[in-house]
Amino acid sequence: MPELNRRLSVAPMMDWTDRHCRYFHRLLSRETLLYTEMVTAKAVIHGDRKRLLGFHPVEHPVALQLGGSDPAELAEASRIAADFGYDEVNLNVGCPSDRVQSGSFGAVLMEQPGLVADCAAAMQGFGPEITVKCRIGVDDQEPRDVLPDFLETVSAAGVQSFAIHARKAWLQGLSPKQNRDVPPLDYALVYAMKAAFPALEICINGGISALDEVLTHLNHVDGVMIGRAAYHQPFALLSDADARIFGTGTARPEGDVIATMCNYIEAELVNGARLNQITRHMLGAFAGRPGARQWRRVLSEGAHLEGAGPALVMQAYAAVKG
Repeated sequence: MPELNRRLSVAPMMDWTDRHCRYFHRLLSRETLLYTEMVTAKAVIHGDRKRLLGFHPVEHPVALQLGGSDPAELAEASRIAADFGYDEVNLNVGCPSDRVQSGSFGAVLMEQPGLVADCAAAMQGFGPEITVKCRIGVDDQEPRDVLPDFLETVSAAGVQSFAIHARKAWLQGLSPKQNRDVPPLDYALVYAMKAAFPALEICINGGISALDEVLTHLNHVDGVMIGRAAYHQPFALLSDADARIFGTGTARPEGDVIATMCNYIEAELVNGARLNQITRHMLGAFAGRPGARQWRRVLSEGAHLEGAGPALVMQAYAAVKG
């Protein structure tokens, strides 16, 4: 399997980075690594695999993020992911939600680096590279003490690439939404981890909202993972990424992107999808531009209606292109 270029990636985001979202983002950037929403290992093993794991071939390079803490279950889920053709399988050691905590995975695993290492070791050998997305620490942990130990322990199990959200997670007292904003960012600590572990690939995540910021971070780490900014401003963040971050190609004309999405929508509607399931990921496409409000309004008010299809998208786009 070819080595992935993680200079820029779009973070796994629950309810957001589904296959429709990823298809749209791929039209904007050929190079940016795309991640699925987190899927639990149990769901992969026992659930509707086609619905949970299916993706369009155009999405490559694409990574599956798994949640779990049972090495045997994670191994089986990784094997299944390999059969589906994922380029990477990422273990979630960063999500702070109550549901994830009750399942003893996500950010709570920052307290058990040995178990994370056991899980990572079990997940390897099926083809896709195994990576880890983590926090700098949780609750009362001192990140400068625990993060180096975490990286050393887990990398000894064969993990060579880490995406580090540069905030602590507070498992009690903060909601998942607050955990994305309230704990202070410590970019310097993530930079220090790259200096301390030069052989590891270290990618930074958290609060990054512009390509200029991405380029600054790349002076210190190997890659940058962006989240909400890529979702809310996809053209602004992703259409110039290939040229500015990867040094390949130029931005695809936006009219071509919209036309290709319309062809995709037509095919998906035939297969049973509803228009609003797809266009909800496109609402922020033209954020900050004249006509953006009308674009959002047309799609928001019309995409759920019976018979809505590509024509509605072109109607909305007319407001943007003038």
